[in-house]
Amino acid sequence: MPIPWLEAAEPFPPLQRALKEPNGLLAVGRSLTTTTLVEAYSHGIFPWFNEGEPVLWWSPDPRMVLFPEDLHVSRSLARRLRRGEFTITADTAFGRVMRACAAPRDGQQGTWISARMIAAYERLHLAGYAHSIEAWAEGDLAGGLYGVAIGRVFFGESMFARRADASKVAFVHLVRQLEAWRFGLIDCQMRTEHLARFGAREIPRAEFAAHLQRLVPQPSVAAPWTIAPTMPEPVGKGSG
Repeated sequence: MPIPWLEAAEPFPPLQRALKEPNGLLAVGRSLTTTTLVEAYSHGIFPWFNEGEPVLWWSPDPRMVLFPEDLHVSRSLARRLRRGEFTITADTAFGRVMRACAAPRDGQQGTWISARMIAAYERLHLAGYAHSIEAWAEGDLAGGLYGVAIGRVFFGESMFARRADASKVAFVHLVRQLEAWRFGLIDCQMRTEHLARFGAREIPRAEFAAHLQRLVPQPSVAAPWTIAPTMPEPVGKGSG
């Protein structure tokens, strides 16, 4: 089945129309306006494309997700959290976080976080949908992550670390804060072992879409976000 090329404001096709190979490719076209991005994320669709390509829209099956209550924190990371090496903030350096995530990693030739993507998500941030979590050490930005929040769902996008475990500490603070705010789901998009170690797992796309139908219409947490300076220690299956 051919992938449709969407004109401006043309609705996204049903998720079940997405290709199996490459997994989740659903549509091409439209633009990265705030309205389009909110519509896409609300339906479980996200953009992912290289510089010079048209906008490609994806909804893979299965979908990697983390339910906040399932967060697993290793003993070594729990010790680092207790030491309080990093100061954690939210929405204070969105552009810096996104540009740091866009910086080439070891073994990579480039990045999908192009100037076009950065401009689109900075607009999304100004509109109150995109958020950053920052980890600071001695006044320097040591790590962080960014994503999109709609209703009671957080759609994770990317993270970076300039110091050991900085992004992990930021992520744990975020997940605990989201749980306190009664977020029901964190979208991790596609499987990585890094996220699996935190307790993330794959679920069928249809199940993911059902969660979105329930959680996206719920009231959003107003921007800018504030992360609690201290969070309770993980208990039960959330530690060890």
